Amino acid sequence: MPKTIALIAHHAGSLLNFRGDWIRDLCASGARVLCLAPDYRDEDRAAVRGLGAEPVDYSLQRTGMNPVRDLRDAWALMRLLRRVQPDATFAFSTKPVIYGTLAAWAARVPRRVAMIEGVGFVFTDGDQPLGWKRRVLRRVVAWLYRLALSRAHRVIFLNPDDRREFEVRGLVPADRGVVLGGIGVDLDAWTPAPPVRDPVTFLLVARLLREKGIVEYVQAAREVRSRHPGVRFLLLGGLDSNPGGLARAEVQSWVDEGVLEWPGHVDVRPWLAQASVFVLPSWREGVPRSTQEAMAMGRPVITTDAPGCRETIEDGVNGFRVPVRDASALAQAMLGFVQEPERIEIMGAASRRLAEERFDVRRVNALLSEWLLQGTAGVIQRGRA
Repeated sequence: MPKTIALIAHHAGSLLNFRGDWIRDLCASGARVLCLAPDYRDEDRAAVRGLGAEPVDYSLQRTGMNPVRDLRDAWALMRLLRRVQPDATFAFSTKPVIYGTLAAWAARVPRRVAMIEGVGFVFTDGDQPLGWKRRVLRRVVAWLYRLALSRAHRVIFLNPDDRREFEVRGLVPADRGVVLGGIGVDLDAWTPAPPVRDPVTFLLVARLLREKGIVEYVQAAREVRSRHPGVRFLLLGGLDSNPGGLARAEVQSWVDEGVLEWPGHVDVRPWLAQASVFVLPSWREGVPRSTQEAMAMGRPVITTDAPGCRETIEDGVNGFRVPVRDASALAQAMLGFVQEPERIEIMGAASRRLAEERFDVRRVNALLSEWLLQGTAGVIQRGRA
């Protein structure tokens, strides 16, 4: 009897960009895969069907805390899951993990798996003391996580720091959490590009959130360009409605100043081919996919000594780690590549080697499938609980 799997996402793009290879593998194994997302476009539906899966609409407000709306959406999702009767659910991103897992539990789905891809805005300490609103929000989200994750059979983390924090806070039972170590990339699709030394070019790819370290990147770029005006700085990514989102006017002012180029939300691959070094000065991550892609393309990396970021770097081998929110240290690491451009090729080759060792999507997908489907055969044979 083929298994029915429901993947619960916060938007269709994340299913295609970050789960596409896995969806294809699951379908090829004979599973019926339902891809739940709240914002399908016609082209997204066609792409999901092209992978062999079925696009399914459901209601979800990705950002914001409207408890009435969230409860109504969770109830509707529970009814949807009861109707389609999956053998397993896999939820990722904050709201799908919380409300999707609770809905799956209420719908009596036999196997429920959640992935924590990062602790998110609520648990990431900012550059200002926590205000009362943020403290209240943190407590509410912690309570919701505790409620939902106690009803998951498996909770997948991308790095050990996140797992440790959730366990210390009592948000997940100690016997439920496992560490994946990165969602992986297709190493056959993301192949090494020739190193770029003239001009030395730095690239940051991220949603335009303050906690991604974008302000520090701009400050470091100013410092480097004051000594080497020919150095190029690129910023890729779209504006975001999250609380830490940067305003368009602020980003445009950096472009007008001539500090960096900002083409917006575009295909990353051709821009990585133009880059010498990938930079991600984030305050905290799961294990960033953007860094894995850069490593696969043979790019050295400068990132922070923060949870999720440090997992991508062997300091001094494939790049450098710098302290969080330290623009001066970031500038010094950049200057190392400007002053010794031979590092670009040497460290880029080391990045590719590490990507092959740690971030091969085939190995990652096999592990995800094992954790998702573990025990479902027995459940199917015995009948639904």
